[in-house]
Amino acid sequence: MFSNKKESRNNQAETTSLIAAGTEIRGDVQFSGRLHIDGKVEGSIRADGADAVLTLSNQAQIHAEITAPHIVINGAVTGDVTAGERLELASNARVEGNVYYKVLEMSAGAQINGKIVHRGEPPRQLAGPGATPEAA
Repeated sequence: MFSNKKESRNNQAETTSLIAAGTEIRGDVQFSGRLHIDGKVEGSIRADGADAVLTLSNQAQIHAEITAPHIVINGAVTGDVTAGERLELASNARVEGNVYYKVLEMSAGAQINGKIVHRGEPPRQLAGPGATPEAA
């Protein structure tokens, strides 16, 4: 009868969707929470929310631009990968495209054929003429 907003958010963040092996999707995929892919996706994959996690198994075959805060890859990706927070490349990861990340973890055996670009925090601007960094 009465709902707890914090509990609702936790349930949403823990929700996992699955694209199973043998499943092919042609088109754009947009998700929140967690998405685990064992199948094939052709199009784009985008996450909603700062806690979203995309996991690609060693069976996954992706021909798509990928954008999500947290990404774990252990399959084949053709297209650019943008991880807003953390990107993990497991030993079977194969990426044909540019990789943009804030934090990168790459296991021995993982392969990237493209640019690897770090996207850290934007530089801080000074408050005004003569301002010191502590004032900003």
